[in-house]
Amino acid sequence: MGSHYFPSSSVELKCFGSLSSGFATKASDMDLGLFSPFSSMQPDAAGSMIPRMLEKAFLDAGLGARLLSRTRVPIIKLCENPPEELRHALLLERLKWEHGTGDADASEDPEEYEPDSKANENAGNLTTGSHGTESAPPVEFGSPARDNGGEDERFQLKQNAQSSLRMHYALAKRVLRRAGGRDVTASNYHEFSDMEWVTLKKVCQAFVHGLCNPELRCRLESCPSLSFGTSWSATGYRSLAGICDQAEGEQICLVWENWSSKTLICDSDAQSMEAMSTWRDIQQRTDFGANPLAYNRDLHFAFERMKRLPLVQLCRLKQDVHESPAPYHLRARVIADSLVKMDMNTSDLALKEVALRYIAGINDDKIRGEMMSLSNESQQPMDLEELGQKHKCLDLAYKLEMATDNNFYDERLTGVIKDYIKILRTPLVKVTGDQQIARFIIPVTQVMLPLLSSIRLLRDPHKLADKQSRNKYRDALEFPSGGVGVQCDINFSAHLALQNTLLLRCYSRTDSRVRPMVLFVKRWAKVRGINSGYRGTLGSYGYVLMVLHYLVNIAKPFVCPNLQQLTPPMATLSSPSSSPSVPTCQGYNVEFWRNENEIMHLASGHQLNQNTESIGQLLRGFFEYYAQNGPLSRGFGKGFCWRRDVISIRTFGGLVTKQEKGWTGAKTVYECQIPTGDAMKYCGEELLSSKTSCSDSAGPKTTHPSVTNRKHGQVREVRHRYLLAIEDPFELDHNVARTVTHSGIVSIRDEFRRAWRLIQTAGCEGWSENLLEDATEATDDHQSFMRLLEDIHGPQDQWMQAQF
Repeated sequence: MGSHYFPSSSVELKCFGSLSSGFATKASDMDLGLFSPFSSMQPDAAGSMIPRMLEKAFLDAGLGARLLSRTRVPIIKLCENPPEELRHALLLERLKWEHGTGDADASEDPEEYEPDSKANENAGNLTTGSHGTESAPPVEFGSPARDNGGEDERFQLKQNAQSSLRMHYALAKRVLRRAGGRDVTASNYHEFSDMEWVTLKKVCQAFVHGLCNPELRCRLESCPSLSFGTSWSATGYRSLAGICDQAEGEQICLVWENWSSKTLICDSDAQSMEAMSTWRDIQQRTDFGANPLAYNRDLHFAFERMKRLPLVQLCRLKQDVHESPAPYHLRARVIADSLVKMDMNTSDLALKEVALRYIAGINDDKIRGEMMSLSNESQQPMDLEELGQKHKCLDLAYKLEMATDNNFYDERLTGVIKDYIKILRTPLVKVTGDQQIARFIIPVTQVMLPLLSSIRLLRDPHKLADKQSRNKYRDALEFPSGGVGVQCDINFSAHLALQNTLLLRCYSRTDSRVRPMVLFVKRWAKVRGINSGYRGTLGSYGYVLMVLHYLVNIAKPFVCPNLQQLTPPMATLSSPSSSPSVPTCQGYNVEFWRNENEIMHLASGHQLNQNTESIGQLLRGFFEYYAQNGPLSRGFGKGFCWRRDVISIRTFGGLVTKQEKGWTGAKTVYECQIPTGDAMKYCGEELLSSKTSCSDSAGPKTTHPSVTNRKHGQVREVRHRYLLAIEDPFELDHNVARTVTHSGIVSIRDEFRRAWRLIQTAGCEGWSENLLEDATEATDDHQSFMRLLEDIHGPQDQWMQAQF
């Protein structure tokens, strides 16, 4: 720790977060902060030995411990009784780190610390390892270059035969990020340094050289823009995203040229010929280096044009790995309709080719083989509608077989399920409805009714199979959700977190209605599925600030006083003659009225506010405020403007504008750092600056090469979004809602509008929805399973007719 006489009693573990603020729910985590004020290097400092030493001590004591070093602050996930498999994996990971062969924790941009939420829920489960999606060999970022034909080994990539081009591109992006580089964009093009161009070019070259299809690789390397090392490409730079488009476009041309059936459908398609010719012309251009972004745009537009051609879509028709039969059939149906609309004399041949391509593109080998056999045995060509319906039946049959083999269902139902699987393999019957639209179903007979009555109560086998597939690639370091005794997270930079926690606790003391109202909103956000920063929505800490903003600034009269505006003068004076001093923490102003006893005394005497509304009335106003922008029904102004406003509970009035904050556009920040604890491996070396940031909106700050060239050098890409803006009460440059994506803010706003609609119609005739109705996947899964059964057998009301 830097001193032989280090006072061990000075080290403290302090609780913060919802358990300490008073806003804890049943599922809240225990968050602890470790403080060591007399350490020569603070625990959260880059290069500090403390986190790694503590991790080892926990492991030696038989606990489950894992240091997450690439989260916003260093965190140790800890559990009391780890399963043997988990403990073995944790010890192995520690051993790898000690020998310098393991990759540092690779959690990429997880949800940031939030003092009132499960701050880093599943942070240890997010890795950039393969997990079945990328099986490329490990790349040693930051290691010295080795002699390999002149190619730096840091930038070697190899695409797996089962990996798509997009997966290969995702791996290349990680290589670029870890090498301290970034891709060129319109916003940062004029800021790129020579070193950044060199790094980007090496990764682009590795992307092309690592393609598993030799024919595709040769075609790309013959293009002037990808002939690395030739005279015209020596100074011509490219973007990684542009090269990915180029590879996908050339792959389309390759498939198109090898598709022999296209001449049977039509002798010539002027649109396709012209699109292919334009693509080839762009590929052979040698002026790509003059303006690489303009060249990328030309490539992208030509690529998108080719993708939209019906014949190109037909020759590329293939079911995605996780795509169910219904959307795959719909894509085929759209292509077939487009071909029929084209002026072709051989539309029947085109539809026949669609059917053949549909079967050939089925992802599952067993289902594809069975579908091919059925097609060959059929006396007449199978209609696309019949193919799609048969695909659904066989897919359900295989999923039920898989679920039964893995004992996902009660053994007493095994016989029933096997009998139903036989039914799914029976021939389809063509039926015509009132509108003369032909459908193919397996009609329900009286014998089938008991089977269907049991089958319809089963859990969806598709979801069970998906779960099994995901478990195959489950992270061995993942902590179970239960059954391991006491769990907690130890945070090594909780100074501001303690201040946030105390502020929230003081707010909870100002009025007895604050805590139940916050807990209700947190519960509502959880059951409606909008409380996860990992899924692009908002963490619970953000909802706490939204509630406080309403209670402090919008409710009339206010429920809570603004504690950051009320700081009694005597609290800031150290002596009668001294001048007021502002308390700070890590450089931030943390001044607020923090005398809990005084707050509670005044609150008990109803001396802090004049508001007499019930919790129900306050919740009604809360949901109305965030649900609409216009004048509110209760007459206290207008609703929250999501597009313009920033919630700022420290500010008088509670709002500032995004324009004032400079939070008008998303930006990406790259943080380069030496992972925690690596300093012990570099004893005697000069400790370099451990963090460098560069963003697309500001001039780049060059990373010291010694930082990124070490084996464990890390470059973390942090995405700052301002679609929803909530200012932290103390850390004013931090947007608590930065994890909210476009789809996330749409979901959040839709849920506020739904809540307000239900509140308005409560008690009216026909009102049936529940404000706290659980929007979990289980309900949706069962409904989707029932829709599938109705699709296969017809509507349920027709099932009952089989009884008579």
